[in-house]
Amino acid sequence: MDRFRMIFQYFQSNSESVMNGICGLLTLASIKMYTSIDFSCPCLPQYNMAYGLGIMFVPPIALFLCGLILNRQSLVMLEEWSRPQGHRKKDLAVIRYLCSSIIQRAMVAPAAWIIVTLLDGKCLICAFSSSMDPENFVDFASASPVQVQQLLAKVPCKDEELMRNNTSRKAVSRYLRCWSQALGWSILLILIMAAFLAQWLRPCFNQAALLQARHWSNYIDIEQKIFEETCCEHSRLFAHKCILHFFESIRREIKLHSFSLSREGEGAEGDQDLLRGITDQDQVNKLLQMWYFEKPPLDVSKAAQRHPLGQERSSLSWADSPRTGSVFPQHTGV
Repeated sequence: MDRFRMIFQYFQSNSESVMNGICGLLTLASIKMYTSIDFSCPCLPQYNMAYGLGIMFVPPIALFLCGLILNRQSLVMLEEWSRPQGHRKKDLAVIRYLCSSIIQRAMVAPAAWIIVTLLDGKCLICAFSSSMDPENFVDFASASPVQVQQLLAKVPCKDEELMRNNTSRKAVSRYLRCWSQALGWSILLILIMAAFLAQWLRPCFNQAALLQARHWSNYIDIEQKIFEETCCEHSRLFAHKCILHFFESIRREIKLHSFSLSREGEGAEGDQDLLRGITDQDQVNKLLQMWYFEKPPLDVSKAAQRHPLGQERSSLSWADSPRTGSVFPQHTGV
């Protein structure tokens, strides 16, 4: 049990490992899905190509979208790209790094699906059997054009009575499967070579810029997590205060039932310090607006002089809550 807890904590603390794990699970799920579905070609000239290409390319699109949705960095990138500049300029290199990382991970499962379908060959046989030249096959050469189209469309259906012992059907099936497998192995080889060259040619590029982009992309993710955790802690303390105020007449019974803070030994003064003077709904809403519109600059050495909640603006007060005496200013940019 402890081992599973350690693994879970590791994945929680490492977003890149989580994304790699999700990518691997989607890849395995795509292969499992293909092996479990019942592939039934309609064996009709009007629908064979649509069905075969649909099975080959529609599920990869769905898997690609799932990869984008499940990747936490997608939301981080969109928020970083769409946020107002405020006190922190946007770094396009970081956004490009996040975008390339997201797309690379999201493409793994769709590529695995396409390669597996090509190596299996059923989709390509279903899609292109009607497009074969009947002159190259003895059993089809003497038939009328309408019969040829019907016979070629029934090539994927080996259980059909007309095609069960037809040697030309087997020849068409082997021919298309050969091309399908050759295409699948070629795509796999190209992807492996591309990954190999990307790893070996990476030192030829600007390593400093790559390290900076990777560092600040991780920083943005960690900063967002810490902000959300801090908001959750403040919300818990805020709710605790409200409930205690509401049940003031039975405060002693509530305390006897262990309705207390997770940190033992914290008193009212400690709660007030953790709340940072933010003690009503309007203040919380304004603080969240300021976090979105005026993120602090990435310079902690000058935080006291440049932070919008710093001393130079401490003379301002919350217009809607004058009784609290908070040092947070009223946000006027919204």
